[in-house]
Amino acid sequence: MRTISLALCGLVLGWTLDMTMMANGAELQVLAGGGIAAPMKELGPRFESMSGHKLTIRLGTTPQLIKMSAEGPFDLGVVPTDLMKDDDARARFAPGQVTVARVGFGVAVRAGAPRPDIGTPETLKQALLAAKSIATVPASAAGGQVLRVFDQLGIGEALKAKIQAQPGPAEMVKAVADGGAELGVFLTNVLTAPGLDVVGPLPAAVQQELVYTAGIAAGSSQPDAAKAFIDFLRSPDAAAVLKANGMTPG
Repeated sequence: MRTISLALCGLVLGWTLDMTMMANGAELQVLAGGGIAAPMKELGPRFESMSGHKLTIRLGTTPQLIKMSAEGPFDLGVVPTDLMKDDDARARFAPGQVTVARVGFGVAVRAGAPRPDIGTPETLKQALLAAKSIATVPASAAGGQVLRVFDQLGIGEALKAKIQAQPGPAEMVKAVADGGAELGVFLTNVLTAPGLDVVGPLPAAVQQELVYTAGIAAGSSQPDAAKAFIDFLRSPDAAAVLKANGMTPG
């Protein structure tokens, strides 16, 4: 009987602690880059369940995130490092940002469409020049890196008329999947989507990585909860989710 009573007390105590944690949970406003949307969609609810905190995640391109950080209060950001190049945006974060994930770039076609050879810089160059249209997201940090690759290949000017600028990753995927654009050139994790076939990563000689950094907002009213979420994003469980979504943790 004593053993049962102790077990019951343990259950009640655990339940009480869980309810207290839920009652005291913070509501965090999170800014995040569109390229990390899929992992965040999975990791957010996991963190909410284990911590009792609630997350409101707003996604955007780097220029949109800079604007969001200026317009209203937020608690933390999981953003491309390019955002930190903006002096005003960087000043809205407390010191001590940490790298959460990184991802390279690739090329995709509509599912079932012929796949061009992009194995070397020269064959990639010819594939891009031969394409009737190319979808990417020029306004984003990732899209900016894509355009720099085109310049590195010496065809930036020649491709300008072929580029179908999309407002965000989801629209870029749809443009290729619907056949509106022949090629999609963007982050490999974004290109791994229904309706697309990934041709492959960019050749090593021109490959780049987009790095996502996490930081607490300088004006956050919930810095401890924000730090808890960032710590969670660097946990083994989060690393597994990032890898499953085509990203490299840390």
